[in-house]
Amino acid sequence: MRTMRAVVLADDGPLRVEEVQLDGPEAGEVLVKITACGVCHSDLHMINWSRQAGVPAPSIFGHEASGVVEEVGEHVHTVKPGDHVVMAFKPTCGKCFYCVRSMPQLCERPDNRDRSARGKRPRLTMGGKPVNQGVGVGGFAEYTVMPEGGVIKLRDDAPLDKVCLVGCAVTTGVGAVTSAARVEAGTPVAVIGIGGVGLNVVQGARLAGARHVIAIDTLESKLELAREFGATHTIHAEREDPVARAKEITAGYLDYAFEAIGLGKTVEQAFEMIRPGGIAVSLGINTDKITIPGTALLQEKKLIGSMYGSVSVKQAIPRFVDLYMNGQIKLDELISKRRGFDEANEAFEDMKSGAVARSVLDPKL
Repeated sequence: MRTMRAVVLADDGPLRVEEVQLDGPEAGEVLVKITACGVCHSDLHMINWSRQAGVPAPSIFGHEASGVVEEVGEHVHTVKPGDHVVMAFKPTCGKCFYCVRSMPQLCERPDNRDRSARGKRPRLTMGGKPVNQGVGVGGFAEYTVMPEGGVIKLRDDAPLDKVCLVGCAVTTGVGAVTSAARVEAGTPVAVIGIGGVGLNVVQGARLAGARHVIAIDTLESKLELAREFGATHTIHAEREDPVARAKEITAGYLDYAFEAIGLGKTVEQAFEMIRPGGIAVSLGINTDKITIPGTALLQEKKLIGSMYGSVSVKQAIPRFVDLYMNGQIKLDELISKRRGFDEANEAFEDMKSGAVARSVLDPKL
C-alpha cells in the first residue's frame, strides 16, 4: 500500500487535495504512475450526478489519463514496468458476448481482473474509509491501479503530457466519425457542441474528407477554434436557427449530424437537420427524453448512439497517437491550460464558462 496525493470529492463542498492510500496491483492488474489527466465534461457530469444521487463519498474522478507503468501483477502480458500508456476508462475483457462480436466498447465485464487471486481489501482508502474510483480510472491522482484491459501501450516517443487526451476526447470524437457513422468522403457533416469531443468530431470529419464541416455552438471563441480544427462553416446557435442554417448550407442534403453536448433538445435538432436517409449521432452523456417524429423513420432517417467512439480502444488509441505524431490530428491546440491538483476547482469553472477546450491536471505542478 502506498500513500499518494489525489483530488477528492469528499462531500457537497469543493474538490480537495487529500492523502489517499492505494493498494498495489494483484493478478491481472497494473499500477500506473500518472503523468497527466484531462478534465472532461463527463467528470463534471458524474460529480454532479454523485451529489444529486447521494452516492457515498469520497471519490476520485478523472479518466483521460496517461502515465508510466510502475508495477504489474501476475498474469499480465501486454505491458511491463517502464511502458508508456494511456488508460481506457472502459476496459475490455476480450471474452464476453460483445467483445467476441467486435463490439468491445460495450464490454460486459470491463473489470476483468483475475478474481481467483483478488482479495477483499479496498483498492483505495482515505482515513480507513473506502474511496470510489470514479469513471473507472481515478486519474486525478498520482497513481492508479487498472485491470490489464484498461491500460493501452503507446510508442515511447509520444509526449505523455499531451496524448492523455487520446484516452477520451480524441477517441470518442474521431472514432464516432470513422467507426460509428462511417462518414464518407465528399459528404457534409454538422457538429453541435464544440467542446473537447466536438472539436475531435470536427477534425475527424476533416480527416474523412467531408465536403462541408459545419460547427455549431453558442460561443464565438469555440467557433473560432473549430475553424482551426477544420470547420468550413460555423453557426452561432443564439443568433440564428441552427437547423434552418445547416439545411441552407447543404441545400437540404445534410448527410451526418453529431451531437456532442448531451441534451435532448440538441439531439432532436441533429435529427431534424439531416436529410432523409441521413444519420444523426448522439455522443454526450444524456439523461433527457428525446422525441422524434415517427414519420421521419419512414424516410429512413437514423438516430444512433456511440459509446467511446464505437472503436476497439486497443487498436484505435495507438493509431490516433500515430496520427498525432505524423501531424494529421491536433492535440497541442486542444490543451488550453495546465493546472496542478490544487487548481482542480478552477479547471472545472473554466470548463463551465466555456473558457477552455481542455484543461489538463499535472500531478507535478
